[in-house]
Parts: sequence; structure tokens; C-alpha cells
Amino acid sequence: MRVLGIDPGLANTGWGIIDARGSRLRHVSHGSITTSARELNGRRLLTIRRELIDIIRKYKPEIVGIESIYFAKNQTSAIPVAQAMGVVLVTCEELDLRVEAFSPPMIKQAVAGVGRADKEQMQELLRLILGLKDPPRPDHAADALAAAVCRYNYLSPEQTAEGKED
Repeated sequence: MRVLGIDPGLANTGWGIIDARGSRLRHVSHGSITTSARELNGRRLLTIRRELIDIIRKYKPEIVGIESIYFAKNQTSAIPVAQAMGVVLVTCEELDLRVEAFSPPMIKQAVAGVGRADKEQMQELLRLILGLKDPPRPDHAADALAAAVCRYNYLSPEQTAEGKED
């Protein structure tokens, strides 16, 4: 089963693709969609949408996991993240991909076994889990790979029967 993970953001939207079969997880690709603060927000959101469509068409994921907004002390920064998340959700829906959103602690729990792991711990665990030579970078792409691992770990019983067999 091919899984796309997304860490939404207006400046940087991280993405990661993994293949999963049973307990075996394999890294396929990861990266970040970057937009310029000099562009209008509508143009930036359109860039995210277009690049996400290209990624989905190229890698053909079956399911998607996205990191949700966990808390918003600063509403000014939360709004652009929410806008990027909306673009991702609509784009995936339009392309018939089922998306599940997970809080950062849920994602950390799925990867590290604890909901309070730091970035370095998460990246090292992803390196080990996915068989990478080096920890994944940039941070947004690493977070997206973690969202993909989490999404696979939280498959529904119907999906488990279809794609989680050894």
C-alpha cells in the first residue's frame, strides 16, 4: 500500500511517500513544496495545489495522512496553515483520496511510542523505520513521512484486510 503524508504550511508544505506491506515500511520519496512570502496568499495556495497534484499523479498513493493543527497560540500563523490544510484536503478529495488528520502527539505516538518525542528523536526513528542512510530532511518533509507512518498504523479494519497483510 502506498501512503502519502503531508505536513501543511503556507511557506513549506512537507510531503512524504512510503510503501507499506505488513510490518515492512519502505521510503519512496519526500520533499517540500515551498512558496514565496512575496507572492499573494492565493497564488501560494495555488502553487501548493498544483505541486500536490503532480506528486499524487507521479506516486499514486492510495491513502493520505495529514498533520492537523494542534494548538494555535498565534492565530496569525494558524490561519495560513489552516488555509494550506484546506487546499490539501480539497485536492485529495477531488482526486478520490481518503485523508485522515492526526494531531502531532498522535503522530509521535505512532512513530516513537510516546507523544512527546523531539524532532531529532523522530527523525532518527524514521531513519531506522524506513531504512534511510540519513535522517530525513527538511523538517517539514520528515514530519510528513511521520504522518504517512501514522496513517498506515491507524488503518481501518476494512483497509487492514486489503493492504496490511504480510
